[in-house]
Amino acid sequence: MCLLGDDGNTDNNLWVGLILVISFFLVISVLAFPNGPFTRPHPAIWRIVFGLSVLYFLFLVFIIFLNWEQVKSLMFWLDPNLRYAKREADVMEYAVNCHVITWERILSHFDIFAFSHFWGWGMKALLIRSYGLCWTISITWELTELFFMHLLPNFAECWWDQVILDILLCNGGGIWLGMTVCRFLEMRTYHWASIKDIHSTTGKIKRAALQFTPASWTYVRWLDPKSSLQRVTGVYLFMIIWQLTELNTFFLKHIFVFPACHALSWCRILFIGIITAPTVRQYYAYLTDTQCKRVGTQCWVFGAIAFLEALACIKFGQDLFSKTQVLYVILWLVCLAFITFLCLYGMVWYAENYGPREKSFSECEDSIYTEPDDAVSECRGEFETDSTTSSSARKRRDSVNNTSINGVEK
Repeated sequence: MCLLGDDGNTDNNLWVGLILVISFFLVISVLAFPNGPFTRPHPAIWRIVFGLSVLYFLFLVFIIFLNWEQVKSLMFWLDPNLRYAKREADVMEYAVNCHVITWERILSHFDIFAFSHFWGWGMKALLIRSYGLCWTISITWELTELFFMHLLPNFAECWWDQVILDILLCNGGGIWLGMTVCRFLEMRTYHWASIKDIHSTTGKIKRAALQFTPASWTYVRWLDPKSSLQRVTGVYLFMIIWQLTELNTFFLKHIFVFPACHALSWCRILFIGIITAPTVRQYYAYLTDTQCKRVGTQCWVFGAIAFLEALACIKFGQDLFSKTQVLYVILWLVCLAFITFLCLYGMVWYAENYGPREKSFSECEDSIYTEPDDAVSECRGEFETDSTTSSSARKRRDSVNNTSINGVEK
């Protein structure tokens, strides 16, 4: 009956139709979309993630062509309770009595948001895998909060909250945890056996659980002493887009009026975090691997999403952005460029004096003629675990190149 529709329940018809459209589109994603840079837990999962990112991109395109009343009607249709939602800045006070520092006040800041802040930076460190980049993004983000505080009151924080709790404890602790996990995964020996070859029930369960762990891991180096200007510029662009994505999170919930604990907020954060994983890997492969001649598709879609989110904020937040102090924005761009330059210079100096001399081989994204589980596919972004497997990967790829042109055998 639901396929035929219900003339008396319009909302239900819309929900059923929307769910079916998304479901069929994801099925098409599994069948037609390119492989992502990961093979775990299964390449089909990452095709679905790419399909969801395309859907979100199309949704943002649709939103931009609506007016404010239509957007509000859409939000109220999704959740009628949003009619009564208020901005956090309208009901809370920030940076009040900063000179009063007590243990009770400090402990009150260790809530679910502090934990999510800490855990989020642990995940970011797992994705970026660079102390230099992570700490630079951490510090520049705190500066971003200062320069945009005149637009978003919730950016106002006491100095001890910003420096000690945010930068040192939450950001620093999360970065340390993420990088510690990275070092553990780098030293781990990866010997994968097929689940069909395991006879014990316990072994099968363990192997099934390990399917959600990386297939391989290697040391990541964004810059080295011989980095080209294109590579340095690419890292700088990466940090700018990262800051823009973070800003979008706060501007969206302030302009479209939904609290941080609402499903629209945490679902978007979770979704952006998921699509960031293949995006970072594809972008890193493009910057560092000379065999990778193009940016991965997921990376292009992520950039488009960040741009459209910012465009939506500007369109529907004209009253807010009319209060923008241009001098602050200029100073923000100058400080961001200066600190990023210092970071990149420091990373190159460290790599020249203390870093490994051998450049690790990485592969790219989007297999066009090999199976998803084959690590030699073009532009996939998977990494080999040691120099031996890296060498064998080159040989297998050369062999494939000799027998295939653009996916068609000679």
